[in-house]
Amino acid sequence: MQRQPVSILVFGGALRADSLNDRLATLAAMAAEEIGATVHRATMREFDCPSYDGDDERESGIPAGAQAFAKQLNENDAFIIASPEYNASMPGCLKNAIDWASRMKPQPFNGKQACLLSASPSMVGGNRGLWSLRVPLEHLGARVYPDMFSLAQAHQAFNEAGRIANDLLQKRFDTMMRCFIDLVEAAKHYPGLKKEWVEFLGEHPNAATNRTEIVAMDKSAAA
Repeated sequence: MQRQPVSILVFGGALRADSLNDRLATLAAMAAEEIGATVHRATMREFDCPSYDGDDERESGIPAGAQAFAKQLNENDAFIIASPEYNASMPGCLKNAIDWASRMKPQPFNGKQACLLSASPSMVGGNRGLWSLRVPLEHLGARVYPDMFSLAQAHQAFNEAGRIANDLLQKRFDTMMRCFIDLVEAAKHYPGLKKEWVEFLGEHPNAATNRTEIVAMDKSAAA
């Protein structure tokens, strides 16, 4: 069966050029393209922002990095982040970019399919950081893929072609990428039910809550 078109934003969560997670993001971009997705490859530097400050937002608006981040999220069907683990959590620059972008309307994370990856020299591969990253993304309405891929001892895990040297791990990575893109395709082209998103369970639309959005169900798609 012919695959339906999907577009994926892929980026690494570290600011450092050629970080292990940037290399993992490149591998994810290659895999997604091989499967048939259109990939928009970005870097964390494109989305970097000053520390969130409500006074700055009121006086100067949303910074360019957050605007670029939201634009990429809005223009793609899904996103893949390869994020390092800093002290058992996500990088501050990534959380800060999420916080800034979430201030925009329409809120760009809501309803987006997401896949989380990590690479680390440690034996846990940065996995603890991914659990912390899931929290704000799922809170904002992103549909984070249940499986997460963490590459342990990543400083020696890549071969000269940029692929994972361990064939079993590379196969597992390819399978996960294929399943994720299948899900993105199904969510875009064969939707079943849209959802009403509010910031807190049980909250009702209120002018004072500036991030509340209601998305009507597509009755034709659900029929």
